[in-house]
Amino acid sequence: MKSRKLILLLIVVGVLVVGYFAWPYAFTVVPIEQVEQQKISEAFDAVNYVDGIWDSKVLPTIDAKAVNLADVLTALHPDAQGIAAKDDLIDVANKYGLITVGEAHVYIVKGEAKVISVDTSTSLGVMEIQPVGYDGTIKVLVYLGPRIPSDETSVRDGVGFINFGDFKEQTEFGKVGSEINKRVINQAYTDVDKEQLVGKTIDFVGAMTIRTFNLVNIDLSKVTIVPVKIEVKG
Repeated sequence: MKSRKLILLLIVVGVLVVGYFAWPYAFTVVPIEQVEQQKISEAFDAVNYVDGIWDSKVLPTIDAKAVNLADVLTALHPDAQGIAAKDDLIDVANKYGLITVGEAHVYIVKGEAKVISVDTSTSLGVMEIQPVGYDGTIKVLVYLGPRIPSDETSVRDGVGFINFGDFKEQTEFGKVGSEINKRVINQAYTDVDKEQLVGKTIDFVGAMTIRTFNLVNIDLSKVTIVPVKIEVKG
């Protein structure tokens, strides 16, 4: 009987010892600042934010700022290898678009174009277009979706009034960009049969970015446009 009690006592002591040493690893200590920041991030509603500015500010700004894509492409003027010096592109960006804090050159563009090809083999579908009025070497692609790359922020940055400093943290700014991308890719092709676009002429409005941060020579062999409006003409 005594031996059973002794065994039971040893078991209890063993459990207590294991628990004592394991206790510090059973919990994760999170700084209060991180907890508060997470609460703020979770409370932010990007859908409501974009709803509040979409019709009243975003679309009117895009219409007002859109410049002819053919003019922009002609002004970019890369060499035979599709390369342009960063310094040569600054004047073009200041004239036709804007330059962000991160040195991205962002343009709101419009035009008429013929659809050369369509690739919907992945969720990041694109079509190649030939803009009317441009006969240079820059290849022009337009996103078809249904997804847009997560680092694509041309529309958000291009309107010029959605600034990082207006948000409490980076994730809010990123969520706004993602919500805008979802909205434009869905609305741009509402009445468009993507598989029937080859050979068709379209009117388009959209945004594109040329990234120049920490670069001297910029690859302009191709540009990719995020569409805001697509209209098939025939």
